[in-house]
Amino acid sequence: MARGDRAAFRTVVELTSARLYRLAARIMGGAADAEDALQDAYLRAFQALSGQEFDGRASVSSWLYRIATNACLDALRRRRPRPAAERGEATIAREPSFDGLLAAEARAALREIDRWLGELPPEQRAALVLKTMEEMTSAEIGELLGCSEGAVEQLLVRARAALRQHHGEGS
Repeated sequence: MARGDRAAFRTVVELTSARLYRLAARIMGGAADAEDALQDAYLRAFQALSGQEFDGRASVSSWLYRIATNACLDALRRRRPRPAAERGEATIAREPSFDGLLAAEARAALREIDRWLGELPPEQRAALVLKTMEEMTSAEIGELLGCSEGAVEQLLVRARAALRQHHGEGS
């Protein structure tokens, strides 16, 4: 991609925004925070490309995934815990849904999962989201988080243990 080529970058954003938004929403726990983190990630990416900091060792998609994950982690580290409604969780209820008890139960379950994930440290939350929801391997997660595969496994073990401890095996 040519240095500072806005049209080319706009195309990259169009091709990756849905996937990266889904990732950011899962890590951040809400739509508004996800939008902010993703905007920060794309700004970082454009600045890096303009400064020729992208070396091409990874695919552009993988590189953007890492930037988006790091933008989310940085945002999580900066913020204090907030109630779900303040994180933009209410947008879940505005998404297209089916009428009936099943849809209401599903939304309630998603809110509960988000609350549980919100109790985890940022790195554990990111590792768990990338593993369980994005279906990445530990090696891929390690590459995104800048740590070893073993460190990723430890993050996952700690995250799962914390969830079991706080919410019980059968809850």
